[in-house]
Amino acid sequence: MVVGGLSGSAYAAEEPIRQAQPVLLTAPLTITTHDGIKHQFTVELAKTYRQQEIGEMFRKELPKDKGMLFLWPSPQVSDMWMRNTLVSLDIVFIDSTNHIHAIAEKAVPLSEAILSSDGPVANTLELAGGVTEELGIRVGDTVSSPALKH
Repeated sequence: MVVGGLSGSAYAAEEPIRQAQPVLLTAPLTITTHDGIKHQFTVELAKTYRQQEIGEMFRKELPKDKGMLFLWPSPQVSDMWMRNTLVSLDIVFIDSTNHIHAIAEKAVPLSEAILSSDGPVANTLELAGGVTEELGIRVGDTVSSPALKH
């Protein structure tokens, strides 16, 4: 799901990605909306470049209470795409204060359009497409998880 490496240049995989990756280590994650409502998720932790590169590719479903959290080594512009991704996603960009910086809602499956954070972010969260709108999650809301740096 990551378009380029940390330098932002295009990256050619050493081995082509042909299948979904095994389920990654998970952690709880909570998004607290502007009105104080807490929404609970269980997220897979994409820590390595390869895990981040594969992301949600080739998976056939993403339940509304699940997601994938991309843990960047340091704040960076996060450019994502939907190559080989079969389900719609909401891509939530999280700043270094653990607030939502931007949201790309209902990303189109299989699209190679670049979905950018439009500024440096500390982490990127993928949720099922439409979940942010359904739950009233918006820019400025707070994200908390033991996996996030505080």
